[in-house]
Amino acid sequence: MIDLVSDTITKPTLEMRKAIAEAEVGDSQRGEDPTVNLLQNAVCDLLGKEAALFLPSATMANQIAYKVHTRPGDEIIMDRFSHPIHFEGGSPAFLSGVMIWQVSGERGVFTEDDVLAAIRPDDPHSPRTRLVSVENTHNLGGGKVWPLGKLMDVCTAAHDNGLDVHMDGSRLMNAVVASGVSAREITAEVDSVTICFSKGLGAPVGAALAGSKAFIKEARRCQQVFGGAMRQAGIIAAGALYGLRHHVERLAEDHANAKLLAEGLAGENGIGVDPSDVETNIVYFRVDGAGMSAIEFAERLKERGVRMGAYKDGRVRAVTHFDIKRADVIRAVEAVHKTLS
Repeated sequence: MIDLVSDTITKPTLEMRKAIAEAEVGDSQRGEDPTVNLLQNAVCDLLGKEAALFLPSATMANQIAYKVHTRPGDEIIMDRFSHPIHFEGGSPAFLSGVMIWQVSGERGVFTEDDVLAAIRPDDPHSPRTRLVSVENTHNLGGGKVWPLGKLMDVCTAAHDNGLDVHMDGSRLMNAVVASGVSAREITAEVDSVTICFSKGLGAPVGAALAGSKAFIKEARRCQQVFGGAMRQAGIIAAGALYGLRHHVERLAEDHANAKLLAEGLAGENGIGVDPSDVETNIVYFRVDGAGMSAIEFAERLKERGVRMGAYKDGRVRAVTHFDIKRADVIRAVEAVHKTLS
């Protein structure tokens, strides 16, 4: 099976497994796991933040950030196609009791004017606007990278109006490799940031949340409340640390393979895709012209040994990753051709 359903299905390499097996461990909940501490320090250095917290998932990292930044009844501004709205189980409402103001960005990227227009008046009839949340890269935006200038403008608009900014940077390192801008520069003006290790970096599990020392102190309390405090977590932190040290630059291969896939798909009758939209490792396309639904297409394609994701809005998603090579992409395009035929 050529599995393009997500970059979350990557398997740890033999070298990563060796690092995991040999990891030094301690009680992470007490701050005594040396590998977890090493990873958290590496994240701080990478992002230029004072403190970081290793967590089981990026969803938990995002939700802890929202919990720390807000109070029940507050409101968060984010793009209407953001991951926390569609794929995190309604947790902003469930866990933090907050509302979300959805702005209509361009492939997930919105402007400072969008922020200013969304800020509620200081009135007891309105919820309090507390936070702006950005997603970089943007999943439903097709792996879109936030242009640095637009990101800085949004941060300025937020901070000038007393709002904090959180970045869901689950695929932040894809943005770094694609843009050539360092992670430290990208996250310089955000107050907190999530980074995931179990997608393109190939670790089996784990994410980190970073911010100021005061922010992470409160985040640790939420980690305990949400059930995310761990014991000998160095076992999994070792995989994350290995990925951070060895698998970042190779993300360029995933991006090249995604572009190759999009170009191959563009040559097929009935496929709607614009290869110029592919900036990182995510390719969205439509099969309306082929006379079948996205779900039907994905089912038929899987019978030919290629798995992709299908959405109710009629789009198909393919994600390149560590376990996909150039030859796999060529075979996937051939399978698409046969499926359409």
